[in-house]
Amino acid sequence: MPESATTQIDLVAPRGYCAGVDRAIETVERALEELSPPVYVRGEIVHNRHVVETLTARGAIFVASEAEVPVGATIILSAHGVAPEVHANCAARGLRVIDATCPLVSKVHAEVRRYAARGATVLLVGHTDHDEVIGTSGEAPERVIVVENVAQARTVEVPDPGNVAVTTQTTLSLDDTAEIVRVLHARFPALQMSPNGDICYATQNRQDAVKSAVVAGADLVLVVGSQNSSNSNRMVEVGRAAGAEAHLIENAGSVDPAWLDHAHRIALTAGASAPEVLVLEVAALLETLGYDRTGSDAPSAEGVFFALPRDVRNSR
Repeated sequence: MPESATTQIDLVAPRGYCAGVDRAIETVERALEELSPPVYVRGEIVHNRHVVETLTARGAIFVASEAEVPVGATIILSAHGVAPEVHANCAARGLRVIDATCPLVSKVHAEVRRYAARGATVLLVGHTDHDEVIGTSGEAPERVIVVENVAQARTVEVPDPGNVAVTTQTTLSLDDTAEIVRVLHARFPALQMSPNGDICYATQNRQDAVKSAVVAGADLVLVVGSQNSSNSNRMVEVGRAAGAEAHLIENAGSVDPAWLDHAHRIALTAGASAPEVLVLEVAALLETLGYDRTGSDAPSAEGVFFALPRDVRNSR
């Protein structure tokens, strides 16, 4: 760490779990209590290795496909949402389905269905291989085209330029997405879109908090989150774009001492699927290295709450 005595960790808020992640994790926890293990979960319930390992230890069995679940068993669908085909497959196998899809993701699914019903081509801004995009595209695969970047936005072709809509993955970078949509709107002036956008409140708030921390003087941003967490990766990108060094870390063991050589003020935050316990472990490590802890002890006070799925709502 630097020789200067003015070294501190700023616990950035909001950080960590959003309402959709809270809802998904509690859904699995309630199902384990009510139904007893094993409970099957399709895909990672949220994109965080610590969460998946913790729930696995409690009896959750994570599977890549509903085809792996015994006939008649219970399956929980992850927060990222799935295509209608998955629901049909579950029904064919007689599975009891508990749907933990984030309501904000469900909103985008509904938008795709609505636009497709009007005959529109839907340009879905997002990452082709992300679970959320795979599920959303499945609502109308013959009408959805995934656009990953500005270059694709400039070249994408549609059957009817006068009947085009745009939706987005909920966990993208606000700035990058705005530029992609700007290009699409310039090419397709009649472009239909949600008036409030599709990027979720938690993604926006966490990115804004990172920007504010860098403006306030942070020269190093550490984002706790897993490598496959889209919103966590976007927070790192936002920190770098704002002018700070920024890194994505799984936990305290991922902190590279070399990063601290010239770091006087560290902004410590977490993606929307990362538990607070991991943030506190990183903070404790940095304190042992001489950094003074400042910032917010409350991870999030955003006031957003999503009701649990009916199947587990009354299990306590």
